[in-house]
Amino acid sequence: MKILRLRYHSVEAVTNKGSVRLEIASISAENNRVMTRASATAAPRGWVRLARVLLAVAAMLLAAVPLTHAQNSLFSATPSTGLISPMPPSRSDIFGPGNLSAPATPPVQMPSQVPNSTNTTASIPVIPAGQVALALSARFGKDALPIGGGLTWRVYGAKADVNGNFKLVKEDKSPTPTVVLPAGSYIVHVGFGLATAVKPVDLRGSTVHEEFELPAGGLRIEGKVGDARIPTGQISFDVYKGSQFEAGDRRPIAEHIMTSDVIVVPEGTYYIVSNYGDANSVVRSDIRVQSGKLTDITVTHRAAAITLKLVGDRGGEALANTAWSVLTPGGDVIKESIGAFPRVILAEGEYRAIARNEGKVYEREFKVVTGVDGDVEVLAR
Repeated sequence: MKILRLRYHSVEAVTNKGSVRLEIASISAENNRVMTRASATAAPRGWVRLARVLLAVAAMLLAAVPLTHAQNSLFSATPSTGLISPMPPSRSDIFGPGNLSAPATPPVQMPSQVPNSTNTTASIPVIPAGQVALALSARFGKDALPIGGGLTWRVYGAKADVNGNFKLVKEDKSPTPTVVLPAGSYIVHVGFGLATAVKPVDLRGSTVHEEFELPAGGLRIEGKVGDARIPTGQISFDVYKGSQFEAGDRRPIAEHIMTSDVIVVPEGTYYIVSNYGDANSVVRSDIRVQSGKLTDITVTHRAAAITLKLVGDRGGEALANTAWSVLTPGGDVIKESIGAFPRVILAEGEYRAIARNEGKVYEREFKVVTGVDGDVEVLAR
């Protein structure tokens, strides 16, 4: 009879945060003589049938083990397709598991890194005569690990048409595609969020390997007032290239980024414009994005949410159809709205509220203190 034995093998894996010991279970079969010939001969037929059933079950288990192990291998080169891990709080953390997408779509996914470059290229398919296999891969840098997801590959013909356009001949979104094309010259473009690279390739022979370097990093932003996190939907961020103190193009490279969205940008210096509400609570911050790392930024606003009310008596019901203006002490208009109790987010400071209702004008001065939300009542007298 074959007896199944469960053994544990220790494997030490080295990561960027130290070594981790893993125990992997394997099942092996051993031959054991559990009955003497005499006792086996004397065994009832029912026990013989039971032994045969057990042997059949054991064989099925042994056959299933390699498949299960392959599907759940901890060292599989197949990249994770999960969302970016929200755990890394440090700017020095390497990208977590998942994929990255361009800011045009909800940019919430980050790439996994494949630890062994020999496993990053997909299996070379059968190559017909006159064609060449082009194996593509990308890294964060020359000595960095491969990028395991979030890439968009496009292959164009090397010659432009009469309108100056290059014909797209192949597109692939896998991390390490292998495409088969007729021999000749092509232009390969790879996009990783807002980071891109272009390279001309000449396909000759049977297989050509091309590796691209994309020194890019992830950027994730959130806002706070004091120690309180500003809820998603109340704050947005615009990202600009370079420092806010530099002259040059002031157009944003990404707009209306929401809290915890992740965008991928080339390594370098950027500045963020953080807009809390739609009035005057605006903060500008210079930041630095490093290649292969997720940079977490927290922008602190000194502001509060104020609700305006025009009332006949203190604590009374707000009057409808009231037109509001919020001004600075110098007379600059910060916010205008119409309603019984409009809510406005204002930066810390002093203001004057003007209410217009049924042809009459009322006003009141008030002060905004950081983190102190509340009502400002203007008496209709």
